[in-house]
Amino acid sequence: MAAPADGAHAPARSLALSSPLHKAVLRRAYKSGASFPVLNPATGEHLADVAEMGPKDVNAAVAGAKAAMAIWSQKTAKERAATLMAWHGLIMCHQEELAELLTLEMGKPLAEARGEVAHGASYIVWFAEEAKRLYGDIIPTNDQNRRLLVIKQPVGVVAAITPWNFPSAMITRKIAPALAAGCTAVVKPAEDTPLSALALAILAEEAGFPEGAVNVVTCKNPADVAKALTDHDDVRKLSFTGSTRVGKLLMRQCADTVKKISLELGGNAPFIVFDDADIDAAVAGAMMAKYRNAGQTCISANRFYVQAGVREEFAFKLAEAVSRLKMGNGAEDGTTVGPLINPGAVAKVDGLVRGACASGATIVLGGKPGVMGENFYEPTVLTGVTPDMTISQNEIFGPVAAIYPFEEEGDAIIMANDTPYGLAAYVYTRDMGRIWRVSEALEYGMVGINDGTFSSEAAPFGGVKQSGIGREGSKYGLDDFVEIKYISMAGLA
Repeated sequence: MAAPADGAHAPARSLALSSPLHKAVLRRAYKSGASFPVLNPATGEHLADVAEMGPKDVNAAVAGAKAAMAIWSQKTAKERAATLMAWHGLIMCHQEELAELLTLEMGKPLAEARGEVAHGASYIVWFAEEAKRLYGDIIPTNDQNRRLLVIKQPVGVVAAITPWNFPSAMITRKIAPALAAGCTAVVKPAEDTPLSALALAILAEEAGFPEGAVNVVTCKNPADVAKALTDHDDVRKLSFTGSTRVGKLLMRQCADTVKKISLELGGNAPFIVFDDADIDAAVAGAMMAKYRNAGQTCISANRFYVQAGVREEFAFKLAEAVSRLKMGNGAEDGTTVGPLINPGAVAKVDGLVRGACASGATIVLGGKPGVMGENFYEPTVLTGVTPDMTISQNEIFGPVAAIYPFEEEGDAIIMANDTPYGLAAYVYTRDMGRIWRVSEALEYGMVGINDGTFSSEAAPFGGVKQSGIGREGSKYGLDDFVEIKYISMAGLA
């Protein structure tokens, strides 16, 4: 089967940064001093110059956040909820502009960008509602002269370090619960995608948050800025999404000030297809779990374990579906797979594919960089992959599906768990007993059963093992942004 064609493409929509919101972002991005460029990964086009900030800027942002928290934390839960809802309304009013900005700086197809903006906004609604349910407790007393109370109070200034692959949703998923709890935030967005963060901060100000409640610190070289945030005594909570390597470093740096931390780190998601599965449904789920955002998601399926009886059918139908994907500029009508974020990402993916082939894997489809530009990689399907190959133990973060055969249920569980990561797993089967056995045996924080896309603001998102600490979204998502205070009231008899 031939690789996806890179031939004639519809002309890209003109996504000029010309709207009032876009112009406000450009004004906010850079005023004077050192700066760094933001480039469109699909075309190499220069989009903007953004301020290169450092530890002094961190100190100023934290001071502003601390001052704002003195005001914001005193608002009633109902007042905080109303401001969050106003922010949500502004985001959805500007959904198209935010999506265009996201596509330009990150590269994902415009339809996916619109979906990300809406998904990110859904967390704001959710936590606006949860703000009014941040209940405490009255504990049955051990003494008639005493009453025992528990209240929940905001933890303090929150630092949020966010990745480039979801530059809008990762911010709202972190700071919406922080703001709902009465905290304020300092956001350090990824150097590749700072413009979406600036846009969200501008809309937060318009929504009525106090000045300094939402701060953005931009930089090209994040090490000094991250260190300033982790060292700062007034930053009481760090939320980070990114690689396990960097997460471990940040965790060590937070130790000296004993901060609360939430870490959503790397993954190596298994996608298990049993003989009794609905194969067409499994292929449809695989397309979402693997090729959304060109495979650049933390919950992307990496290792496709397919039972022997359906392996050939699944591989054939998956390759057919992948061949229909349209690779191109995210601004082009009909594009379903955009570029990778930079040349280094392409080199990593290509190295993993080349290494697998050298060890005996077979390319069914794709398998090489795209001809459209230096940041493109063809949607790829590999068969004959084995657990000892380098591709098996690494997060691919690209549009490559690696298919492994297995015989028995227990074999699939052992291979799926044979990784230090434990973020997400996918299982396709129609056997109810197997659903329970396998989902409980998998060492993952999230398991999708016959479901290729399960993220929701109502559900707890997070992993186990070296995939992280804590949960984002759901009723559990407020837990890490509050301190529990016990109050004993005596002298009542």
